[in-house]
Amino acid sequence: MNKKYQLLNELAKKGQTFTFEDATRISSLSHQSLKVVLSRMEKEGLIERIEKGKYLIIPLGARKGRYTINEFIIGSQLIQPAAIAYWSALNYHGLTEQIPGTVFIQTTSRKKEQELEILGVRYRIVRVTGRKFFGFENVWIEDVAVQITDPEKTVVDCLDKPQYCGGIAEAAKALQGDLDIGKLKKYAIDIGNSAVIKRLGILCDKMGIKIDIKPGLLSGNYPLLDPSMHGTGILNRKWKIRENVDEKYLVD
Repeated sequence: MNKKYQLLNELAKKGQTFTFEDATRISSLSHQSLKVVLSRMEKEGLIERIEKGKYLIIPLGARKGRYTINEFIIGSQLIQPAAIAYWSALNYHGLTEQIPGTVFIQTTSRKKEQELEILGVRYRIVRVTGRKFFGFENVWIEDVAVQITDPEKTVVDCLDKPQYCGGIAEAAKALQGDLDIGKLKKYAIDIGNSAVIKRLGILCDKMGIKIDIKPGLLSGNYPLLDPSMHGTGILNRKWKIRENVDEKYLVD
């Protein structure tokens, strides 16, 4: 078998994507020779470069430029650790009718470029502290295991950073889904941001959802209900939060 196809065959056993380091471990070629081989493979339409040092294997019979791997698989390869989160996870779990134009990826690692466009798809990498990186499930997409935030953690993440889910109104709509309220409350406490507890409490109040949140969990400051919007609005003294979003946008 041609060495080029032998290398491709071995790489394909690992999955639909691979890194230059993966190819180095498999191949006996020098770094320079391997770069030449991979460049030729890309020109022949056998592989596509996702970003520097990361490649996608194009299935036989597919035409270069017309085949795209699932964006969640690509997103999960951009950084480690990684979890599909925020608006993307809301959509995956059926908690929003909106189709986000960006794939949101949560991580604890640093990456120089936080916004990327790969094969026509936009990606946004959101770095969080280790305390906030939990609540995942694995889903299988095209025979690849991809980590994604579970429904309750997705909602809590959106309450933490509404700017990454289209605003607090989208998080409010998600609360109408089939969620485990006990897990939702636990996650809201575990994430370590009192604003999340306040946003969860006031939204549940407005929507008639029973959730037992003790006053002692509420700090004295008044964060914005939606930090991605202007800062004016009434002060809700029960939940110690500034209501800067009209209720008509939160409750159907």
